[in-house]
Amino acid sequence: MHPGYETIIGLEVHAQLLTNSKMFCACANRYGAQPNTLTCPICLGMPGALPSLNAKAVDMAIKFGLAVGAKINASSRFYRKQYFYPDLPKGYQITQGPVAVVEDGALEIAGDPAVRGGEGPIKAGIERAHLEEDSGKSMHEANRSLVDLNRAGVPLLEIVGRPDLRSPLEASTYLKALHRLITALGICDGNMEEGSFRCDANVSVRPRGQKEFGERVEIKNINSFRFVRQALEYEVGRHIELLESGSKPTRETRGWDFSKGETRSQREKAEEMDYRYFPEPDLPPLTISQREIDAARASMPELPWAQKKRFKDNYGLSDYEAEMLTQDNSFADYFENVTKISNSPKQVCNWMLGEMSRAINERGGDIFSLGISEAHLAELITLVEKKTINLGTAKDAIFPALLAKEGSPEEIIQKKGLAQISDAAAIESIVDEVLAAHKAQFEELKAGTTKLRGFLIGQIMKAGKGKLNPAVAAEILERKMQ
Repeated sequence: MHPGYETIIGLEVHAQLLTNSKMFCACANRYGAQPNTLTCPICLGMPGALPSLNAKAVDMAIKFGLAVGAKINASSRFYRKQYFYPDLPKGYQITQGPVAVVEDGALEIAGDPAVRGGEGPIKAGIERAHLEEDSGKSMHEANRSLVDLNRAGVPLLEIVGRPDLRSPLEASTYLKALHRLITALGICDGNMEEGSFRCDANVSVRPRGQKEFGERVEIKNINSFRFVRQALEYEVGRHIELLESGSKPTRETRGWDFSKGETRSQREKAEEMDYRYFPEPDLPPLTISQREIDAARASMPELPWAQKKRFKDNYGLSDYEAEMLTQDNSFADYFENVTKISNSPKQVCNWMLGEMSRAINERGGDIFSLGISEAHLAELITLVEKKTINLGTAKDAIFPALLAKEGSPEEIIQKKGLAQISDAAAIESIVDEVLAAHKAQFEELKAGTTKLRGFLIGQIMKAGKGKLNPAVAAEILERKMQ
């Protein structure tokens, strides 16, 4: 970041809610159906069709508000926001007006040390979170545009962050924390590729020390954490270049072109008056009772920050380990299930952040899509601890066989003859053979070239086909050196 300027960022996040039906009609809320098959007169805006509010969406909004310590308004109402796109069949969007169901919350995140020094965690404000309906989807080809209205009317929670973020890194951190929260609450699947969690970023730059904000630009529909950071880094650099040249940015909406690594102008930024808001005449005000708030609170799951603290306290994990294990509901559940069986939280953590995570990164999917049951991973960890097999054999031979669904760890050991050899006499015989074949290196080791210890142990393990107990082998080698 340029030391003479300060970056101001606020994110607007759209989260599609995991309801069975759409926001104001009974059409299925489902991704991937044949285009224009999940529609009805209500979500298509046909004359005379009347909307009816989805109560489950309201409950999800309340849960989110409680999670971020926000005010849940007892009364709010819906408005019509007028704009004319081919994928908006009504010619307006039903959204909440000046008063939202959720207002004035905050999310604690790590601050960017490059900007804030050693300040530690910061509270990123959430101005409001309001309910609205999604638009359809336009697809543009060489000589035509196609519209799929299946998404029209899908429930959205728009989460409007305050301009409290001071760098692209903080914006990415905030977005990840928000993503983790809504998936933990079970109100959104967080699938960015499918568009169920997407972000608009508002950014401005001002000379350091200036109180007034600079001219704000909005970057629309960014669908990955990496792209949010890249788009904002590019846009901040563009703003600074303009200010340094004596010019200034134009208030506009821009899009992120990830293939070229740049933002592109789309249109002038619309003002509130351009949307011609007026109260939705077909929906009564939304009223929320204390009983509904209490019921939502009682049904909320454990929140990510509470789960992280519990993992550290109960399992003796580091801050980093607990953070990584609680990034995803299924990952955290898998860890706890394996730990209950094996009673070895540290070893389970090592396997999950090591071999299991690498396999997920290579294959895609989640922890359960690997096909290794909690019982099988627990069994593998226990076999290593009992010294039935060594760690190298577990990682190099048995784990790949588990991925290939060749049976349980015990079955794989029996079929492939992988049981660890701990018999001292058998291991000593192999050590003698290796030392006889590497007399010069052994003499150098005895003379003080300690780096050759690792070489000789490696040769011993290789001669034992990876099945030797490494502790016994090392002990015998040490004795031979004496």
